Parts: sequence; C-alpha cells; structure tokens
Amino acid sequence: MDLACKGAERDLAAATARVGIATADLYPRFSLTGSFSLQSSHLSDLSRWDSRTFGFGPAVLWPIFDAGRLRAVVQASDARQEQALVRYEQTVLQSLEEVHDAIAAFITEQDRRKSLQEAVRASQESTELAEELYRKGLTDFTTVLGSEQQLYQAQEALVQSETTVTTSLIALYKALGGGWEMSLPPQQGKPGRTPK
Repeated sequence: MDLACKGAERDLAAATARVGIATADLYPRFSLTGSFSLQSSHLSDLSRWDSRTFGFGPAVLWPIFDAGRLRAVVQASDARQEQALVRYEQTVLQSLEEVHDAIAAFITEQDRRKSLQEAVRASQESTELAEELYRKGLTDFTTVLGSEQQLYQAQEALVQSETTVTTSLIALYKALGGGWEMSLPPQQGKPGRTPK
C-alpha cells in the first residue's frame, strides 16, 4: 500500500480515537485523593505524632451542566471521523485504480512488444531475401532499400516498446507501494590509490 493510503489510515484511526475521547467526557470521572502534612507551631514539635495530619477521600467530576456542549463535541468528532473514513475509502479506491491501470498498461505493452519482435524478424527475413534477389539480379536495389527501411522502422518501434515496458513495470511497482533502494557497488580501494 502506498504512502497516501497509510496516511489516510492513520488519519482515520486518529479521528476514531478522538470520538472515543469526546464520548468519554460525557461520563463521570472518579478519583481517589490523599494528602499528608505536618503542622506545628514550633519547629521542634514537627517530629511528634500529633503534628501529622492525613486526608483521604474520593472525588467525582461530572459535567452535567456541560452535557449539551459535550454532545456537540461528540457529534463534531463523529462528523470528522466520517470525513476521514470517506477520504480513506477514496484513497484506497484511487490506489486500486492506479494499480489496475498500471497492470493493464504493462500487459498491453508486453503484447505489443511481442508483435513488434515478430515484425522485426519478418523484416529481417524480407531484407535478407531482397539482398539475395538483388545479388542474383532478379530485383533492383530500391527493393533492398525499401526492405531495409521497413526493418529499421520495426527495430525503432521495438526499442520504444521495450522502453515503455520498463516504464510500465516501474509504474506498477510504484502503484503497489514499492520503494526505491540505491545500492552502490563495493569499492575496491579509494580513487587515485592503488591497493597494496
């Protein structure tokens, strides 16, 4: 999968998480708190047990009066999540279309290349036959030239087709989410020096 699909998938996951966070704000929150302190009027009395104070208790936070605003936040988060889902689906469909088009172009050009290879072989045979007939005096040289011209045109079309096959294969590889890695040949010593 290409980077656009991965990015759209991450956006969808983030939007879905935001819906969960907004929904969680609708419910009460419970917490337990505690405190410990020392209190004395004299510094020397701080080590005594009766100067210590403890506090422990539960806390409940429930934004009842904010419920309308919180529901609106949930609805907005839902809408953003739906938009992210639509963008994700569109991105996936576009990627699938690119892959389909790249496969079709690659297969079509391979078929065309096979036909051009056969045309080059036929033109080579025709040229050889025209040269043989010319050597025997059975035809004029313009026939040989015409046959050679057809051979060169077929060869040029074949070279262009081979280039198109290669670029179609690269387009297919990229549409499938392939990356590029450059590998350098191993060096056998530094330039300008001869290995010892």
